[in-house]
Amino acid sequence: MQLDHVSYAVKATELAVTVQRLGQLLGAAFVDGGRHPRFGTQNFILPLAGGTYIEVVSPLDHPSAELAPFRNAVYQRAEAGGGWMGWVVQVKDIEPMAERLGRPAVPGHRHRPDGTDITWKQIGLLDLIEDPQLPYFISWNDIKQHPSVGFTSPIKISEIKMSGNRERVAQYLGDSGEEFVDSVNLAWVEDDEPGIQSVTFQTTHGQVVID
Repeated sequence: MQLDHVSYAVKATELAVTVQRLGQLLGAAFVDGGRHPRFGTQNFILPLAGGTYIEVVSPLDHPSAELAPFRNAVYQRAEAGGGWMGWVVQVKDIEPMAERLGRPAVPGHRHRPDGTDITWKQIGLLDLIEDPQLPYFISWNDIKQHPSVGFTSPIKISEIKMSGNRERVAQYLGDSGEEFVDSVNLAWVEDDEPGIQSVTFQTTHGQVVID
């Protein structure tokens, strides 16, 4: 297991300005990631060091998109003021995770502006929606399609500040516990609402904390 990406949710009308604001804070430019037709969302991404990336995601405004759980999770977080929505853990083989959770993984794909479709399988989104401290899991069908491939970035996630129950998250992750985070520190704090409180980045101009 390893950290795959972190998701920051905003309204569609705030997507462009948020991408610009976060890019200025971090000293790097986001790229248009395209749309998730199955999930009813669109995003911009910023590849980072260590095979991770940031996703700034917003809901699509279309009647059919309103049936998608991910779109609705993004919509609810955006309407509540926006900000960090969740974190995603990458696994090489998602089937053992599906067996442990007792339900099948679902396919996903994102249609990039250049016409390329990137595909994966994922599981656990509904758990994240119910309990925002939990990650969901992703397995890329072709790791060469990962958004960080082909990019060299000096920016690195050094800490994710979380609120919730550390033991609950470790149990959800399985036997490997939190070892997957590599050099990313999971710092636990008390708060009335579980989930990501802030993410700390190491950049060329020093440490940047984004709430």
